[in-house]
Amino acid sequence: MKHKVLSSLAIASLFSTVAIAQQPDLPTTNKPGSKYQFTIVKDNSATSVKNQYHSETCWCFSTQSFLESELMRMGKGTYALSQMFVIRNMYLLKAINYMRYTGKANFGPGGEPHDVLNAVKLYGIVPASAYKGMPVSMDTAKPDFTEMDAALKALLDAQLKNATAVGHLNPNWFAAFQGALDGYMGKVPTEFTYQGKSYTPMSFAKFLGINPDDYVEITSFTHHPFHTKFALEVEDNFEHEEAYNVPLDEFQKITDNALMNGYTVEWGADVSEPYCDLRHSSLAIVPEQDMGSMGASAKDSVFMYPIAQKKITQEMRQEAFDNLSTTDDHGMQLLGIAKDQNGDEFYIVKNSWGTANYCKGYDYVSQPYYLYKTTSIMVNKNAIPADIRKELGIN
Repeated sequence: MKHKVLSSLAIASLFSTVAIAQQPDLPTTNKPGSKYQFTIVKDNSATSVKNQYHSETCWCFSTQSFLESELMRMGKGTYALSQMFVIRNMYLLKAINYMRYTGKANFGPGGEPHDVLNAVKLYGIVPASAYKGMPVSMDTAKPDFTEMDAALKALLDAQLKNATAVGHLNPNWFAAFQGALDGYMGKVPTEFTYQGKSYTPMSFAKFLGINPDDYVEITSFTHHPFHTKFALEVEDNFEHEEAYNVPLDEFQKITDNALMNGYTVEWGADVSEPYCDLRHSSLAIVPEQDMGSMGASAKDSVFMYPIAQKKITQEMRQEAFDNLSTTDDHGMQLLGIAKDQNGDEFYIVKNSWGTANYCKGYDYVSQPYYLYKTTSIMVNKNAIPADIRKELGIN
């Protein structure tokens, strides 16, 4: 997941340790003039909306927000965790993987939710105040990885080219890469002080009580057997981590059970469809009528008036994944459930594109859209209904 944010509108600070209040009251409609009227059924706690800008790191922003909500749910308090600490450490693992595959693997800012949990295991975690680490462009303080990504990849490719010529990698290749990464993002702290106490990244993770083994990824596709695990075939899954595969009805039950019982959900999905307009309309739906056959006025009205939506089947979902119309391009956080005036269910989504849209960084995503365009989710294993959890063999 690596969706870019192209807007140049003002963004919330990435590094504020003060502006971490829970989400504001959501508007009961998705945009001015819209006839949608939403009633909030369940809305779970979350920290303030951030903006990933030109970093393509939605996987980290959404998963860190998910963990911040977990800390709130567990009664640990409200924390602003450093996205950049995780991102920087994952670049090291991506570089090693890229070199082992002699450049025939994905290298870049994209990633998956499990990358954050793996980073916690390997490197620990730090608050935003302990590591800012944000690459910036020449004229803005917004996170912009464009130059850094190009420079880091060019360095790795040059090292591979030299290895081909001489028969082996330069033994200093990793130190050179790490030096370039430090130049852009800064060295990570080995020790820091937070609220008057001294921590290392590992001791801070222990203090927070985040257990990576408590979290599992779930998906729903027919090209692998249900109630087994498989590595989802998306390019950003460079670690080839496995997700549990369940039928679509169970997938929905897991989601609704989590949200209604105080858990949030880390959500990976395709947001490229014409009927998904999170930036301007704060809404994603699946019209029953194909938008390609609609007239201009009908297309304009789909985000303004509640309309009939398609009934999503397992077969539709699989076909979209197989023909690449569903791709793994953005990570967000599901906070709760709402219903429109017709009783149709929508999920309340926290995005990482700043607060410029009408819903101040939040969106309403219909249940059909969610079932159709989700690639995978991450949940606390305790949020899974007991019978499904037993079937999956999750202890």
